[in-house]
Amino acid sequence: MKKNIIVQEKFYDVLIIGAGPIGLACGIECEKNSLSYIIIEKGCLVNSIFNYPTNMTFFSTSEKIELSGVPFVSHGVKPNRREALEYYRRVKESFGLNVNIYEEVLSITKSANSFKVRSDKNIYNSRFIIIATGYYDNANLLNIPGEDLSKVRHYFDEPHPYSGQNVAVIGAGNSAVDVALELFRVGANVTMIIREDKIKPSIKYWVKPDIENRIKEGSIKTFFESEIIKIESKELTLQQKNKKINIKNDFVFSMTGYHPDFSFLKKAGIKIGYDNTPEFNLKTFETNIKGLYLAGVVCGGINTDRYFIENSIKHSEIIINEIIKEISVRAT
Repeated sequence: MKKNIIVQEKFYDVLIIGAGPIGLACGIECEKNSLSYIIIEKGCLVNSIFNYPTNMTFFSTSEKIELSGVPFVSHGVKPNRREALEYYRRVKESFGLNVNIYEEVLSITKSANSFKVRSDKNIYNSRFIIIATGYYDNANLLNIPGEDLSKVRHYFDEPHPYSGQNVAVIGAGNSAVDVALELFRVGANVTMIIREDKIKPSIKYWVKPDIENRIKEGSIKTFFESEIIKIESKELTLQQKNKKINIKNDFVFSMTGYHPDFSFLKKAGIKIGYDNTPEFNLKTFETNIKGLYLAGVVCGGINTDRYFIENSIKHSEIIINEIIKEISVRAT
């Protein structure tokens, strides 16, 4: 006979969804201001960074992504993925942050002055909610035939498995360029398919000459002003202006960007604007739902280049200050 599982409801001042750098920063501000809180993360700690390419180097220097004055010491001027994972683990332990990992929030329900939050493990009640979920879990799809084949990837780990293979990389941003160069260096036959007429000007300055030279010399074959229209098991079809071109292909890396979980935001009652940007107060980061805030890159919606770690850390201080003011108002 199956036993009923009794879930004890817990109450907090602040419930933070997402244990990335900005979610951790919000937790630190709660600690500093003696607010009861919990951070809930559906994956591991700083899950998005964990899923970055193994050899990735950050665009920002280490001091610009430090949290609350905890020194981030890296071997180079710009930290890498491994160093970032170690750093944020140390931050979590240093502040004794209250974090539940591998727990997914399923729903948020608003009542008069609080929220009921249901996860796949517990039920929580909280006076305020901060959503700091980022966007890296949701890839932008091409919506073309063959995109669901197992050879198509939206994330890159390391290049070794693709040595000697015919690999197509879609995109013109930093992620696409990094993937193309890493694959090229292990002996993959790399083809880039780029919708624009050139790589993006925002490419990391220390990488830009490398990719431009590889394209110029033909080491990385590149089709500009082109789009893939069909993917098959051993080849793909792209269209360049009015011409269709078939090329041999073993793997496709579709590095076309990512977006927040809009369905989750809408389910919580957050309005999404015409430009796929969540609606919130630019000064307080409070959404149209009173007491529910957005922090970090999730604020940018589909425009994922608006916010990043170094210019989002300050969101935590602003939001917690607003919450403290609201608590004072409610107490009077």
